[in-house]
Amino acid sequence: MGKRLLVVTQHFWPENFRVNDLVEGLVADGIEVDVLCGLPNYPKGEWFNGYSANGPWREAWHGAQLYRCREVPRRGNTGKSIFLNYVSWPWYARRTLSRLPGGYDAVLCYNTSPVLMSWPAICAARRFSAPLTNYVLDLWPENLYSVLPVKSRFLRAVAKGTSDWLYRRADRLIALSEGLAARLKARVGTENARGCIEHEKKYAVIPQYCEDFYAVPACDEALARQNAGRFTLLFAGNFSPAQSLETLLQAMALVRQAAGPGRTRADTKCPSEPACTPLPVHLLLVGDGMSRPALEALTDKLHLRDCVTFYGSVAPEAVPALAGACDALVVSLSDSPDLGLTIPAKLASCMACRKPLLVSLSGEGAVAAQASGGAFVSAACDADALAENIVRLAGADTAARAAMGDAAFAYYQAHYRRAALLRQLEVFVLGE
Repeated sequence: MGKRLLVVTQHFWPENFRVNDLVEGLVADGIEVDVLCGLPNYPKGEWFNGYSANGPWREAWHGAQLYRCREVPRRGNTGKSIFLNYVSWPWYARRTLSRLPGGYDAVLCYNTSPVLMSWPAICAARRFSAPLTNYVLDLWPENLYSVLPVKSRFLRAVAKGTSDWLYRRADRLIALSEGLAARLKARVGTENARGCIEHEKKYAVIPQYCEDFYAVPACDEALARQNAGRFTLLFAGNFSPAQSLETLLQAMALVRQAAGPGRTRADTKCPSEPACTPLPVHLLLVGDGMSRPALEALTDKLHLRDCVTFYGSVAPEAVPALAGACDALVVSLSDSPDLGLTIPAKLASCMACRKPLLVSLSGEGAVAAQASGGAFVSAACDADALAENIVRLAGADTAARAAMGDAAFAYYQAHYRRAALLRQLEVFVLGE
């Protein structure tokens, strides 16, 4: 008989999260998967077509069984609505456990924000007498502070205590990097909450893999024609404070100022670089999220509407074709030591697209990007350094940029291939 796994995640298809592909891969490998999830409303806080506050509560998807539960939608993405969304789903998910068939060999919590989603996973592991693995993708409470400006020392202490309590109750923890694993060990130890030496907590470092479709060459020819004659950057993903996209817009303003009418890179802050033609640089922002209104306002304030395009959201499968029509891809995060412990999944997907990267990160992600040889790296939130790297990459010849893209792709193949990382996760979670 095959293994049975319960995946607990607030966010699932048709929302765009990598857990969708993870579940599809698990099912393809012969594992029976049930998913306990919410009603899709991320990122705008509006119900997706076909869904409402009244369900549906049960669906079949690519061989997996989905059990949905209520939640307060994050409508408007205000601090209050996000808080209510964070606390409502775990409450309703806990009450939904009675609907699940049971018989699970393991429980996996795909723990993006909020950390509270691990609470129903803990309850499920106890109810069904199955080991719990917490896949820590967003470290809490640190990630919370990148979204909600919590200043109270008391509230911060409560958030940290709650987070550590939840992490401690997993039998196994998966971290995205060695640095994150070390932080988790220091905070929650190696002993299981049951306090028995035979139940020593286990750790694994498993980066998020990149879906295979990112590595398939593609090009949106219509977009390529629009981009002809200008150096086009692509950022694709969620617009949230954690991405620090305001740094990217500020860098674009600096590039325009440095390479204005009749100016060349010899006139900019890169005097060591050879001169090049003036820089008609364009930025394509693909996606949506809570920061979009603020980003559009900043674009207007900096007078960037003629060189910044808000493209809107697309399916993940459409991103490679957009990347193929652009010259370079951007990966950025805000300046936080705790965010620096993780390697953003976006880095893997961008590397797979075989394009040179502009990386505005600090910490583990910056180290990986630098090691790849396919990126120009600047510290998180350093608009001046990012602008210099944009100028530098825009002025590089076609062969040099192609070589960077090849180097990024080779690093993806060595470190972020789906099959290898999916198998590693299956063995760790199910003990095969």
